[in-house]
Amino acid sequence: MEHLKLIRGALRILPLFLSRALHRQFSAFLQRWTYKALPDAKNVVVLGGSFAGLPLVDGLAATLPTGYKVVFIEKNSHINFLFAFPRFSVVPGYEHTAFIPYDGIAKGAPAGLVTRIQDTAVGLTETHVRLASGREIEYEYLAIATGSSQPLPVQVSSTELVPGCRELQSVQQSIKASQKIAVVGAGAVGVQLSTDIKSFNPEKDVTLIHSRSQILNSFGKRLHDHVLPILQNEYKIRVLLNERPQLPKDRGLLRDQKITFADGHEEAFDLVMACTGQRPNSAFLAPLAPDAISKETSRILVKPTLQVVNAPSPRIFAFGDVADTGGPKMGRAGLFQGYVVLDNILAMIHGRAPSATYAPRYNVEGSITLTLGKARGVMYSQDDPDATSDVLIPTRGKGVDLGIAHAWGFMFNADFKQAKEGAKLLAESESEAAGNS
Repeated sequence: MEHLKLIRGALRILPLFLSRALHRQFSAFLQRWTYKALPDAKNVVVLGGSFAGLPLVDGLAATLPTGYKVVFIEKNSHINFLFAFPRFSVVPGYEHTAFIPYDGIAKGAPAGLVTRIQDTAVGLTETHVRLASGREIEYEYLAIATGSSQPLPVQVSSTELVPGCRELQSVQQSIKASQKIAVVGAGAVGVQLSTDIKSFNPEKDVTLIHSRSQILNSFGKRLHDHVLPILQNEYKIRVLLNERPQLPKDRGLLRDQKITFADGHEEAFDLVMACTGQRPNSAFLAPLAPDAISKETSRILVKPTLQVVNAPSPRIFAFGDVADTGGPKMGRAGLFQGYVVLDNILAMIHGRAPSATYAPRYNVEGSITLTLGKARGVMYSQDDPDATSDVLIPTRGKGVDLGIAHAWGFMFNADFKQAKEGAKLLAESESEAAGNS
């Protein structure tokens, strides 16, 4: 029955995916014959090259007419495949595969249509994006998909492959050197991280601490009821609910850390790993449009068309985790929001009013495939925010490497053979560090 519900949900959305794919292929075919790179082409700038921004870049690259070009600005040298970070923070030898080259994005687009800039937006005017390097990039349309920031092991702070791998390796080493470990935050990352630690290191003493009465509280209670017994009974993870320990602001990996609990007792841990504190990357917009940023969440306020509220121009859009869209904070939601931004930018380019609007499709956008250690997992989706109807299907593990080669090709059109280049760079760096010591 659960499988049938899942299939019915997928079939409802399949026509949209098929029509989008066919439209993109047809547009890309026409574009290869008609597009001409002009020196005065206007910039459609996409800020952020991750799960929300990249599909928009790909869509723009297939549909923009002559006279326009795509400029996408991203601080990282490689796509950071964050879904694999919890596993590769525990298991060594795979970390380089979580950094995927940008080569496959907009592959086949006409020369001059797409430009990638590795930099960080630090300011904005009505016409230009100011970058950390000092450059200013003019825009005709701007799509903000800068996401949010969290400390290790959720994200790395480094923008290059080798230092990023080093950060994940530092987590591996910290786990190896620790016996008593606390994971703070029982969202998807905290649950996956704690089960991976116990699955690959059953001798470790792991405590999972959560501020709510329900783990995975972004989803329906049925998922909590399924996962909690696995944590407690199968993995022997101590789960403490309704606890909000005060941690240092820098968070990340905290070694030899004491935690004070609600009843006043204090407990020492060899390692504390914070999987909380998501911060939307919206500060660069504040000087231009301070009223466009939510005082409560720091997310960018948007209209149903995903145009930024209180912005000085209707040509500025925001979507993905940085935007207050009302939808789930999930990669698939960014994809559907990108469709809305794409349609509205193209409409405005062709002289029409932006009319595409975003409404969450929870059964697809809010679904999750959760790993629960190396051999178990669960698929979950819900039809609405209250989970009045949901689907839960236990699954098997995807292998130690989480089948990441598939993600390279299917999601980012990248050749997994290039992972060898990442491994080579990492090995050369290790050799050089050994020679200098």
